[in-house]
Amino acid sequence: MKISASIQSKLNHQQTFVQTNESVKEIKIDPKTSGFGSSINGGELLLLSLATCFCNDIYREAAKRNIIIISSIDVEVTGDFGAEGEPGSNFKYKTNIVSDSPAAEIEELITYTDKVAEIHNTLRQGLNVTLVK
Repeated sequence: MKISASIQSKLNHQQTFVQTNESVKEIKIDPKTSGFGSSINGGELLLLSLATCFCNDIYREAAKRNIIIISSIDVEVTGDFGAEGEPGSNFKYKTNIVSDSPAAEIEELITYTDKVAEIHNTLRQGLNVTLVK
């Protein structure tokens, strides 16, 4: 699976796209009030990526276990960012799942999903980000 993201930005205009294999989707993100750049920062999007990954993976793993009824999932991810150029730290997340399934079964689902969530595991390992010229 090949995944990419791109931004096309100019004064008072921004287009943001994500793509998995051949499936392209546009995400609406307004430009900053100054007209240049994105009104959402990269840290916010990174934390949203973690929340989205965990949420989607809960549904995937629940289906594998025949947990059919999940009424809702709430995921909140927090992190700290310091001065310009410093990496983020202290990333934490919590979740609340409403389901008719027994609480112990949902707790095991949460624990297992935490171990297999791809974005989480990518960040836990560390990764190289390479500028290609």
